[in-house]
Amino acid sequence: MGKQRLRKLVKEERKKLDIKTLSYKLVEKLKLTNEYKQAKNIMIFYPKGDEINLLSLLEDKSKNFFLPKIKGDNLLCCPYAQEDELYDSCFKTKEPLSEPVEKNIIDLVIVPALAVDKNNFRLGYGGGFYDRFLSDISAKKIVCIQAEFIFETVYPEIYDIRIDKVIKI
Repeated sequence: MGKQRLRKLVKEERKKLDIKTLSYKLVEKLKLTNEYKQAKNIMIFYPKGDEINLLSLLEDKSKNFFLPKIKGDNLLCCPYAQEDELYDSCFKTKEPLSEPVEKNIIDLVIVPALAVDKNNFRLGYGGGFYDRFLSDISAKKIVCIQAEFIFETVYPEIYDIRIDKVIKI
Protein backbone atom coordinates (compact mmCIF):
# COMPACT_ATOMS: atom_id res chain seq x y z
CA MET A 1 0.00 0.00 0.00
CA GLY A 2 2.67 2.54 1.00
CA LYS A 3 2.68 5.52 3.35
CA GLN A 4 0.86 7.95 1.07
CA ARG A 5 -2.07 5.63 0.38
CA LEU A 6 -2.30 4.66 4.05
CA ARG A 7 -2.37 8.35 5.08
CA LYS A 8 -5.20 9.02 2.64
CA LEU A 9 -7.17 5.96 3.80
CA VAL A 10 -6.86 6.83 7.50
CA LYS A 11 -7.78 10.48 6.97
CA GLU A 12 -10.97 9.41 5.17
CA GLU A 13 -11.89 6.82 7.80
CA ARG A 14 -11.18 9.22 10.67
CA LYS A 15 -13.86 11.60 9.40
CA LYS A 16 -16.48 8.94 10.25
CA LEU A 17 -15.53 8.65 13.92
CA ASP A 18 -17.03 10.20 17.04
CA ILE A 19 -13.81 12.00 17.98
CA LYS A 20 -15.27 13.62 21.09
CA THR A 21 -16.16 10.26 22.68
CA LEU A 22 -12.93 8.62 21.53
CA SER A 23 -10.89 11.51 22.92
CA TYR A 24 -12.61 11.28 26.30
CA LYS A 25 -12.00 7.52 26.53
CA LEU A 26 -8.37 7.80 25.44
CA VAL A 27 -7.64 10.58 27.94
CA GLU A 28 -9.16 8.55 30.76
CA LYS A 29 -7.13 5.49 29.76
CA LEU A 30 -3.94 7.57 29.46
CA LYS A 31 -4.40 8.97 32.99
CA LEU A 32 -4.34 5.41 34.36
CA THR A 33 -0.89 4.62 32.95
CA ASN A 34 2.24 4.69 35.08
CA GLU A 35 3.91 6.86 32.44
CA TYR A 36 1.31 9.58 32.93
CA LYS A 37 1.15 9.24 36.72
CA GLN A 38 4.94 9.51 37.06
CA ALA A 39 5.39 12.39 34.58
CA LYS A 40 5.61 15.98 35.74
CA ASN A 41 6.28 17.69 32.38
CA ILE A 42 4.08 16.49 29.52
CA MET A 43 4.09 17.55 25.91
CA ILE A 44 0.75 17.20 24.15
CA PHE A 45 -0.44 18.56 20.81
CA TYR A 46 -3.23 20.89 19.83
CA PRO A 47 -5.73 18.90 17.72
CA LYS A 48 -6.45 19.90 14.19
CA GLY A 49 -9.53 18.81 12.33
CA ASP A 50 -10.58 15.35 13.42
CA GLU A 51 -7.53 14.51 15.55
CA ILE A 52 -7.81 13.09 19.04
CA ASN A 53 -8.28 15.98 21.49
CA LEU A 54 -6.14 15.74 24.63
CA LEU A 55 -6.75 19.27 25.88
CA SER A 56 -8.86 18.10 28.83
CA LEU A 57 -5.55 16.94 30.37
CA LEU A 58 -4.80 20.61 31.03
CA GLU A 59 -7.25 20.46 33.93
CA ASP A 60 -4.68 18.35 35.82
CA LYS A 61 -2.91 21.09 37.78
CA SER A 62 -0.38 18.60 39.19
CA LYS A 63 1.34 18.52 35.78
CA ASN A 64 3.13 21.04 33.59
CA PHE A 65 2.03 20.95 29.96
CA PHE A 66 3.81 21.93 26.78
CA LEU A 67 2.77 22.34 23.16
CA PRO A 68 4.95 22.10 20.06
CA LYS A 69 5.92 25.11 17.98
CA ILE A 70 7.47 24.73 14.53
CA LYS A 71 10.52 26.79 13.64
CA GLY A 72 12.10 25.93 10.30
CA ASP A 73 12.58 22.15 10.28
CA ASN A 74 12.48 21.89 14.06
CA LEU A 75 9.80 21.24 16.61
CA LEU A 76 10.22 23.35 19.74
CA CYS A 77 8.72 22.68 23.15
CA CYS A 78 6.76 25.58 24.70
CA PRO A 79 4.99 25.84 28.08
CA TYR A 80 1.21 25.99 27.86
CA ALA A 81 -1.68 26.40 30.29
CA GLN A 82 -5.43 26.44 29.54
CA GLU A 83 -5.81 30.20 29.46
CA ASP A 84 -2.69 30.95 27.40
CA GLU A 85 -3.07 32.64 24.05
CA LEU A 86 -2.42 30.70 20.86
CA TYR A 87 -1.83 31.72 17.28
CA ASP A 88 -2.38 29.97 13.94
CA SER A 89 0.80 28.42 12.59
CA CYS A 90 1.80 27.88 8.98
CA PHE A 91 0.59 24.26 9.31
CA LYS A 92 -2.94 25.30 10.29
CA THR A 93 -2.43 24.27 13.90
CA LYS A 94 -2.51 26.35 17.05
CA GLU A 95 0.85 27.18 18.63
CA PRO A 96 1.67 28.87 21.94
CA LEU A 97 3.14 32.35 22.14
CA SER A 98 5.42 31.29 25.01
CA GLU A 99 9.15 30.97 24.52
CA PRO A 100 10.56 27.46 23.97
CA VAL A 101 12.32 25.59 26.76
CA GLU A 102 14.93 22.84 26.69
CA LYS A 103 13.15 19.70 25.50
CA ASN A 104 15.02 17.42 27.89
CA ILE A 105 12.85 18.59 30.80
CA ILE A 106 9.95 16.67 29.23
CA ASP A 107 9.07 13.33 30.89
CA LEU A 108 6.31 12.26 28.52
CA VAL A 109 5.45 13.13 24.92
CA ILE A 110 2.00 12.31 23.60
CA VAL A 111 2.73 12.03 19.89
CA PRO A 112 0.11 12.60 17.18
CA ALA A 113 -0.33 9.80 14.68
CA LEU A 114 -2.59 8.87 11.83
CA ALA A 115 -1.81 5.20 12.42
CA VAL A 116 0.62 2.90 14.21
CA ASP A 117 1.85 -0.58 13.52
CA LYS A 118 2.40 -3.69 15.61
CA ASN A 119 6.05 -2.73 16.12
CA ASN A 120 5.13 0.67 17.62
CA PHE A 121 6.09 2.76 14.63
CA ARG A 122 3.76 5.66 13.89
CA LEU A 123 2.52 7.14 10.69
CA GLY A 124 2.59 10.91 10.94
CA TYR A 125 1.69 13.59 8.46
CA GLY A 126 4.96 13.30 6.54
CA GLY A 127 6.97 16.32 7.68
CA GLY A 128 9.35 14.41 9.96
CA PHE A 129 9.08 17.05 12.70
CA TYR A 130 8.28 14.61 15.50
CA ASP A 131 10.86 12.04 14.37
CA ARG A 132 13.57 14.71 14.50
CA PHE A 133 12.28 15.96 17.87
CA LEU A 134 12.10 12.47 19.39
CA SER A 135 15.43 11.23 18.05
CA ASP A 136 17.45 12.48 21.01
CA ILE A 137 15.00 12.82 23.88
CA SER A 138 14.76 10.50 26.88
CA ALA A 139 11.05 11.14 27.55
CA LYS A 140 8.56 8.32 27.22
CA LYS A 141 6.67 8.43 23.93
CA ILE A 142 2.99 7.47 23.76
CA VAL A 143 0.43 7.47 20.97
CA CYS A 144 -3.30 7.51 21.80
CA ILE A 145 -5.27 6.04 18.92
CA GLN A 146 -8.37 4.15 17.97
CA ALA A 147 -7.78 0.40 17.49
CA GLU A 148 -8.88 0.35 13.84
CA PHE A 149 -5.82 2.46 12.97
CA ILE A 150 -3.33 -0.13 14.17
CA PHE A 151 -1.91 -1.92 11.13
CA GLU A 152 0.55 -4.70 10.44
CA THR A 153 2.97 -2.06 9.10
CA VAL A 154 3.04 1.68 8.48
CA TYR A 155 6.09 1.28 6.24
CA PRO A 156 8.71 2.71 8.63
CA GLU A 157 11.90 4.17 7.24
CA ILE A 158 15.34 4.42 8.80
CA TYR A 159 14.70 7.80 10.47
CA ASP A 160 11.31 6.85 11.96
CA ILE A 161 11.29 6.72 15.76
CA ARG A 162 9.60 3.87 17.62
CA ILE A 163 6.98 4.81 20.23
CA ASP A 164 7.23 3.33 23.74
CA LYS A 165 3.53 2.68 24.22
CA VAL A 166 0.30 2.70 22.25
CA ILE A 167 -2.94 3.42 24.09
CA LYS A 168 -5.92 2.25 22.08
CA ILE A 169 -9.68 2.25 22.30
